[in-house]
Amino acid sequence: MTHQTIVVLDFGSQFTQLIARRLRELSVYSEILPFDTPLAEIQRRKPVGIILSGGPTSVLESGAPRCDPAVVEAGVPVLGICYGMQLMTDLLGGKVAPAQHREFGLATIAIQPEAPLFQTIPAELRVWASHGDFVKSAPEGFAVTATSANAPVAAMAAPERGLYALLFHPEVAHTDRGLDLLRNFAFGVCGCTGDWTMSSFVREATERVREQVGDGRVICGLSGGVDSTVAAVLVHRAIGDRLTCIFVDNGVLRMDEAAQIRRRFEHLSLPLVFVDAARLFLDRLGGISDPEQKRKIIGATFIDVFETEARKLGQFDFLAQGTLYPDVIESVSVVGPSHVIKSHHNVGGLPERMRFTLVEPLRQLFKDEVRVLGKELGLDDAFIWRQPFPGPGLAVRILGEVTESRLNLVRRADHIVAEEVKKADWYRRLWQSFAVLLPVQSVGVMGDARTYEYTIAVRAVESRDGMTADWARLPHELLASISSRIVNEVKGINRVVYDISSKPPSTIEWE
Repeated sequence: MTHQTIVVLDFGSQFTQLIARRLRELSVYSEILPFDTPLAEIQRRKPVGIILSGGPTSVLESGAPRCDPAVVEAGVPVLGICYGMQLMTDLLGGKVAPAQHREFGLATIAIQPEAPLFQTIPAELRVWASHGDFVKSAPEGFAVTATSANAPVAAMAAPERGLYALLFHPEVAHTDRGLDLLRNFAFGVCGCTGDWTMSSFVREATERVREQVGDGRVICGLSGGVDSTVAAVLVHRAIGDRLTCIFVDNGVLRMDEAAQIRRRFEHLSLPLVFVDAARLFLDRLGGISDPEQKRKIIGATFIDVFETEARKLGQFDFLAQGTLYPDVIESVSVVGPSHVIKSHHNVGGLPERMRFTLVEPLRQLFKDEVRVLGKELGLDDAFIWRQPFPGPGLAVRILGEVTESRLNLVRRADHIVAEEVKKADWYRRLWQSFAVLLPVQSVGVMGDARTYEYTIAVRAVESRDGMTADWARLPHELLASISSRIVNEVKGINRVVYDISSKPPSTIEWE
């Protein structure tokens, strides 16, 4: 099926894929292409609209990424966002200059009455800004449609030419009514009808897997989380018993997790091989403190185990993974010149010698979409609402070397966090909640005796998709019960702190 398509040109923003995500939330299909894609290649997709993403560079810099100038005169509506607005301004003869007061974070804009794109939007709006340059003067023929204290042109439009631009990011959750702005562009300007649904994704993804795999056999790595579970069910729907699932106990799982996962997957009737490789992983992690080395060691060991099991089970050509958009975005520059944040277990930790071809049916989805997909596939809430857990597991929740004694500390503390959060009915309200073991010892007093023990940091964040996140304002009573239980029940911990950092500038995981 051919869907109405909005093409997103990627200039390197960490939020580029969020634009596509928000459009899909509106049931509008979108496709991300490199910023320098020739116009003919863009037109081959017959887009009903084009969006120019943000980016980390300045349009004033030598070598700044630029699209074909003909893109903004392609005959379809174009929306420039942040860097995309500055590029549109520069291409069309407006003036971009360094801002005296840069805007990073929340800003308030004043909207001109009856401004295009801002229909049904209040006259004053809180938005998420992230720019060091500003539009000093709009190109000829553009009307200024919004202003802020530090930006005389916070939005502009030339409706008769189908050109619109915003100096802020409507795609991030921190922008009030941001989805409405994208809806106004997609439906009001581009004429979309919303013909892309999760049901259509299931059909199309299933067919893509069938076409990719052909008559081949697939191994799927099951972690027990929603991503790998949904990926496995989708691949199984496509190729049936030519899928074999493998669960590897890497020794850095949460309390009793391996046994729980084994029991759960028996109910799904998926062909499952259980491998206890905990000792191998821990031996290879011995003496390693650098977080990137930990991730790469775990990724490489994971593949070693898979290759060993594959030889026992016969010939397999494909490895299925539950890789999601956020994994890819933070690990590599997917399409445009985005900045690398850290490698992920599904992306950056794989050795070049890996002989499997990857099958990644969820690669274009965000976590909340995968949960919707899980519902569509008939999975129950135990799978769908499990909080995200990193592939490197507790290894990246221990700052410093991973040892069995440290694993025991963070594993028990993490279990207490989960129990108390669930008891207080906060589990499904949070994106993630967990414990981190810090390489910090401090003095304490227990039973009139001096102690010198480790510190646990508790992390709890709220998010829609993992791309941005805010620290959760947990009730003081809940924090008190978590702290009291950890200090009293986990011998070796005498202090608990709470992480009140948002993403950005922090990441959700500590490593």
